[in-house]
Amino acid sequence: MKLFPAIDIKGAQVVRLTKGDYGQVEVYNNDPAAVAAGFAELGASALHVVDLDGAKDGGLSNYDIIERIIKAQSMFTQVGGGIRDEERIKKYLDIGVGRVILGTAAINDYAFLEKMVNRYGEKIAVGVDAKNGMVAIDGWLTITGVDSVEFCGRLRDSGVKTVIYTDIDRDGAMKGTNREIYTTLSERVKGLNIVASGGVSSLEDIKALRSTGLYGAIIGKAIYNGAVKLEDALRCAGED
Repeated sequence: MKLFPAIDIKGAQVVRLTKGDYGQVEVYNNDPAAVAAGFAELGASALHVVDLDGAKDGGLSNYDIIERIIKAQSMFTQVGGGIRDEERIKKYLDIGVGRVILGTAAINDYAFLEKMVNRYGEKIAVGVDAKNGMVAIDGWLTITGVDSVEFCGRLRDSGVKTVIYTDIDRDGAMKGTNREIYTTLSERVKGLNIVASGGVSSLEDIKALRSTGLYGAIIGKAIYNGAVKLEDALRCAGED
């Protein structure tokens, strides 16, 4: 299973939110590029980067910082947050991003998503953020009436190869990941690379996710607060 250490950026700083609440922000570092380089030194082969400001307002306020992150290491890097048009997709791919993540755009303009998948293939992923089983958009601020599991099936049928599925209620809460939903996704949406996100807070979580056959998992707060050592997490994921 591929493990993606996370770098969430808000105000040019590495932060973590709790349950997607922009009012519950913990700042961990003022140099995102240095954090990325540190992950690479510990053996990480992949990285998950989110522009939280972009996710909320649709801007590109942290683009230059993300470019520095890409240049600071050679890990496969996927980026999300505020990517809602083709120009932004191109800007990120041009600086070496391996995969861009569409979220709000995938819900609000499905035809656009299909067009981008047809044009860029596996370089387009979709972030499915869910609260109580329903898809959330606009930086998790708006809850839609779209069933998250059914939406993943629709994405697969449209040619999407990778989905980053986040359980918002678990994200940053250090309460463990929602193992049940990832088991359900593995059983009901076959043929789709699922990346688990939200609540991965122990080596047991990583082992459980790996046992479901998931493609990948994201780990964030647990490595920032020292609950899990990244090198141990990588070993549990099978990346050693």
